[in-house]
Amino acid sequence: MYKNIKEILSLLQDRTINPEEAEKAILDFYSADLGYAHLDMNREERTGYPEVVFCAGKTVEQNIAIVQKLYEQKGHAFCTKVSYESAEKLLSIYPFAVYDVDAKTFSVGELFKACNRKGLVVIAAAGTSDLGAAKEALRTAEYFGSNVKLICDIGVAGIHRLFAQLDEIRKARVIVAAAGMEGALAGVIAGLVCVPVIALPTSVGYGAAFGGITALLGMLSSCAPGISVVNIDNGFGAGYQANLINRQHS
Repeated sequence: MYKNIKEILSLLQDRTINPEEAEKAILDFYSADLGYAHLDMNREERTGYPEVVFCAGKTVEQNIAIVQKLYEQKGHAFCTKVSYESAEKLLSIYPFAVYDVDAKTFSVGELFKACNRKGLVVIAAAGTSDLGAAKEALRTAEYFGSNVKLICDIGVAGIHRLFAQLDEIRKARVIVAAAGMEGALAGVIAGLVCVPVIALPTSVGYGAAFGGITALLGMLSSCAPGISVVNIDNGFGAGYQANLINRQHS
């Protein structure tokens, strides 16, 4: 795989490759056409971070082909909403990869080695039932270059549990607060810290929780300043945004 367009043009100038090979290399540098998917191969060069595979709604075979193409050209790939069936097949191809069954994330290859991760993102989960979305946020922020810490089961129904963890939470440069039910955790944390809080509503709750809509609206309506809100169960979006904020300080 070529590092950049300049390298391709240099090889063409030296006649190491012919014009047809150069044309194909340039096209492949920007996009890989698999028929059912056009992979954005240049996103990392534009934004600093590569395209991520959203596996839900794709067949196992499609997920495998996409991961293989990304790994072949970039040396790494990160996937979200990965079913156990897809993960099992991918792990048979990449036994050194990591699948988090709670987060439903799959990663192969390292974008950032542990020694190059920066700052600290704290992922605070209101309840154990919120761990799926919370861990998706954690795995995302970790993969994209942040040090991370998960703090579990500190919802407002037993608010003393939150206060007991406050010193650890305040070490973070940015906090993701994952909560279902009424979604109160984000507002409470935002009133106790001096860093950005990303509110992650989850679909946890009884009937009137409306699959996370109540938590979403509660977080959007919070009077505590410094909160931004992602979509319901969008752990990836929360983790990605948290990492961007965290690494701005680096």
